[in-house]
Amino acid sequence: MKLGPKFKICRRVGDRVFGKCEGTKFTVSGTDRIRRGGKHPKGAPSEYAMQLTEKQKARFTYGLTERQFSNYVNEAKSKSGSNASVELYKRLESRVDNVLYRLGLTSSRQAARQLVSHGHITVNGKRIRIPSYLVKIGDKIGIREGSRGKGPFAGLAEKLAGRPTPEWLSFDLQKGGAIIKGEPVFGQTESNINFGVILEFYSR
Repeated sequence: MKLGPKFKICRRVGDRVFGKCEGTKFTVSGTDRIRRGGKHPKGAPSEYAMQLTEKQKARFTYGLTERQFSNYVNEAKSKSGSNASVELYKRLESRVDNVLYRLGLTSSRQAARQLVSHGHITVNGKRIRIPSYLVKIGDKIGIREGSRGKGPFAGLAEKLAGRPTPEWLSFDLQKGGAIIKGEPVFGQTESNINFGVILEFYSR
């Protein structure tokens, strides 16, 4: 998915949605936040602009196309008996590319998607090439035997030293694999995204 200038996108949505924006070169000023949405440079943004910005923030954070993201929203809203905000969050977090990112195997979700697409990752012993694959409790995520210790997997011990792992994931460095031991905990990560506002946008 072609995104365009990442600094520009980060300023437009008023948040550090890309790793590139984490450095000191990027700042989000109060003016940037007011202007996001693009229609009210001298005053507070409209409700629609705020909803649109929140949706774009989430979409760029997880690296999804508009169609992909709207599909997740529709699936979350259609699940009866569930909180749609929580369900949307769980679906986004359960993508295998996001899981690799959460485990610390890559520095970005974009890099995680490349690992999956190139066939370096297995789920329950089977190689997968679909970054959007949704994992579930009990699934085992592994590094393909021929890829271990090479390229992005070299020096994993040093890369993962001191890095926290979400409580719903368990990683065994010696075996080079992880297990999904629970469901993503709503609000534990990406707490800067208001999923309720996003759902309001799609309910217009």
